[in-house]
Amino acid sequence: MQALKEWAVVCKALQEGRQTVLLRKGGILEFRQGFEVKHERFLLFPTYEHQAKEHLQQDYADKLDAVLKEQPPAGANLLTGYAEARLVKEVSDASILKKLEKYHIWNESYVNARMAYNPKKPMSVVLLRVYNLSSPINVDTKQEWAGCKSWIPVDLEATGRPALDDAAFGRISREVAEVLA
Repeated sequence: MQALKEWAVVCKALQEGRQTVLLRKGGILEFRQGFEVKHERFLLFPTYEHQAKEHLQQDYADKLDAVLKEQPPAGANLLTGYAEARLVKEVSDASILKKLEKYHIWNESYVNARMAYNPKKPMSVVLLRVYNLSSPINVDTKQEWAGCKSWIPVDLEATGRPALDDAAFGRISREVAEVLA
């Protein structure tokens, strides 16, 4: 299984069921081609760079302090969740993204800043079914995993339980699909 690098605070929100949608443009190393969902099922690889309270919605901003206290030592990471991409849609209309704000933790100004980054590329909206691992996985980080890129070859397998029950995820899936239709 591959891994998707994502802010640790976003991984926490995904695993708590507070967030179900990722908004991605791609990292600096992906500027030309933009973000692409390369794998339908993948581990969540928490990262600690670039996170800031001023980028988060008010109801979740205080979670960042707790996430930062849990940061593993340099050279290591702790994987606690994985996801399945259930719907992927490219969006260039910021008004559509506004309708999705209850499904992610970024605030409106940060979403707008991400839309403005690499403006010729659309924002990828990815509906995720997230699972909490049965047992966390400690990994030693590799130098080739460093940098602003989305996907890394962790090559581990994982099992776990859903962050949201089937009914809640089904309702959210229908709502997000309706917004993106």
